[in-house]
Amino acid sequence: MRMRTRTAAVATAAVAVVLSAALAAPAAAAPAGPGAGTGNTTAGATGTGDHRATRRAMEAAVAAGVPGVTATARDGRGTWSATAGVGDLRTQRERSPRDRYRVGSITKTFVATVLLQLEAEGRLSLDDTVDTWLPGLITGNGHDGTRITLRQLLNHTSGVFSYTEDEDFGRTYFLRDGFLEHRYDTLTPERLVRIALAHEPYFEPGTSWNYSNTNYVLAGMVIEKATGRPYGQEVRRRIIDPLRLTATSVPGTRVLVPGPSSRAYSKLARTATGPTYDVTRLNPSLAHSAGEMISDSKDLDRFYRALLTGRLLPAEQLEEMTTTVPTDATHAYGLGLASTTLSCGVTVWGHGGGIHGSLSEAAVTKDGRRGLAFNFNGDWSGDTEAVVDAEFCGG
Repeated sequence: MRMRTRTAAVATAAVAVVLSAALAAPAAAAPAGPGAGTGNTTAGATGTGDHRATRRAMEAAVAAGVPGVTATARDGRGTWSATAGVGDLRTQRERSPRDRYRVGSITKTFVATVLLQLEAEGRLSLDDTVDTWLPGLITGNGHDGTRITLRQLLNHTSGVFSYTEDEDFGRTYFLRDGFLEHRYDTLTPERLVRIALAHEPYFEPGTSWNYSNTNYVLAGMVIEKATGRPYGQEVRRRIIDPLRLTATSVPGTRVLVPGPSSRAYSKLARTATGPTYDVTRLNPSLAHSAGEMISDSKDLDRFYRALLTGRLLPAEQLEEMTTTVPTDATHAYGLGLASTTLSCGVTVWGHGGGIHGSLSEAAVTKDGRRGLAFNFNGDWSGDTEAVVDAEFCGG
């Protein structure tokens, strides 16, 4: 995992705050490393658009050092898939349009959808306090769960400190020596929350906006308290199975990414230079409901299209989800869903996510008619926002 940077300014600066908002990587793109590939793309057989601008943006990411890219886009002309670079630096095997990958904070949209479904069923209210569902948990160093609502968790206005910004957590799980020793550790959500509560909140609840992974760890815990089942079971029962998302899973403590998939790479450093490490295997419990899920580009497009067109939420809850807090001139954040106004004036909705060796984006128009989902299998370089802008504005 890594921190938000220019290269992780992903489909929205707000949307794309990667799961590990903890360790800064440099703004400068890394040079292409050995095996980074030539940037040649291969298009899928379906769809008639040439998507030339998207191809160029993918090739630019590989030229900047990303090992490989896989993308799928859909519009009124059909579905188009392409890859650039390689999925395995050792064998030089190309990436596949069918690659599964860790989606990081895209998990948040799934979690928010489940909570909104529970609200629609009358089983909870987003105006409930966190303390109503998790009594006594959020306390200490100025944190007070009796003053934080579920809505404030979902739109990141709670002020709760993000556990991924804890310096010791960063050294242990993001940098080389710590990661290589602790990559298979199992971390409970309670432990992640305790790490956050050792710090003061960012601000008083409801007075500002700051992306915090702790918010969504808490949201997953609320789902479990309200339903009596692990949040991952609810995601599967309510979203994955009904939409037939065959490549999507909530791995829990499973360290492997199911095939077909590529390798995932990281510098495990505060810089974008130096050795490249294969970080494909890790215990994703360090992300839990803030970012542990696995999917592929086809499934992500199907999920966001179903969500924005009302197949997963009643109109009232979808309106709540798309009621946003502005985070800068072109980005805003709703309830696990963010909007970005692109260079051509088109607004897209979706989320970005990052976790060790993986940067992903999913973006769709609000009418669900056009969408894009893609993944970089390296976490230190490349401009994901440029790929999104190219697809929707590049002609």
